[in-house]
Amino acid sequence: MVDTQRFRILLEEERARKLTLLASLRSDISSVSAARIDSNVDDEHDPEGSTIAFELSQASALLDQSRLGLEQIDAALARIHDGTYGTCAVCGDAIPEGRLEARPWTAYCVKHASGRK
Repeated sequence: MVDTQRFRILLEEERARKLTLLASLRSDISSVSAARIDSNVDDEHDPEGSTIAFELSQASALLDQSRLGLEQIDAALARIHDGTYGTCAVCGDAIPEGRLEARPWTAYCVKHASGRK
């Protein structure tokens, strides 16, 4: 039997970290965007333009990745609430505790880690 209380704590801590990261990324994106609006940066001709565009692209990708991580954490917390945490969403077998320790938000056993049947 999985110690759901221990995993709930791990997930809530990770959720707090993700929320902090999301806020920081949003702030970074807003700052770069505001600075870009206030300047006459022509990305195509300004040597710094491509760097700014790259930084915005990277920050946006990290923001998307963090949002997805937050969704996975919230789904895992919902599974704890529903009593299905630690059970593979594909086959219904128990997810090994070692896998849950490595990826506490996972909904899949090792065999179905790709999410496929």
